[in-house]
This record gives sequence, structure tokens and C-alpha cells, in this order.
Amino acid sequence: MVKLRLKRCGRKQQAIYRIVAIDVRSRREGRDLRKVGFYDPIKNQTYLNVPAILYFLERGAQPTRTVYDILRKAEFFKDKESTLS
Repeated sequence: MVKLRLKRCGRKQQAIYRIVAIDVRSRREGRDLRKVGFYDPIKNQTYLNVPAILYFLERGAQPTRTVYDILRKAEFFKDKESTLS
């Protein structure tokens, strides 16, 4: 099973997280299938590769709770609900 989860990058005390599609059995720093965005909690910046995220979600990937909250704050699901209606 594939999940969308955070992968820690950056220096000590200056964490930046990549949002990656990764196999459930892999470690946090393990090999990812694809990088689909990043999140910087210090500067509160988010970059999302929307087509890549949609590709994995359509094929059954589950976002973790934190990634789900990041996507919700970026109004990712709001756009998708309006197109589905």
C-alpha cells in the first residue's frame, strides 16, 4: 500500500519536509516512489505538485493525518469537490 507522508530534510532545528509517495513498509527516511511537494513549517510555505498527488490518490494512496491537514489548508480538496459536482 502507498501512503503520502512527510520526509524530513534540512538542518538541525530548521526542518523542512518533503511530501512523498512511499510504500507503507518503508522507514521515514526510506526510498520514496515520487516527490510530490514540500512543506516548510518555519516559513509556513507549501508547494504541491497537484497532478502527481491526484495520480496517487486516484490509485488508492492514503495521506497521513498531517499530510491530509496540509492538503486541506491548501484547499486541495475544496477544488476537487467542486469539479466532482
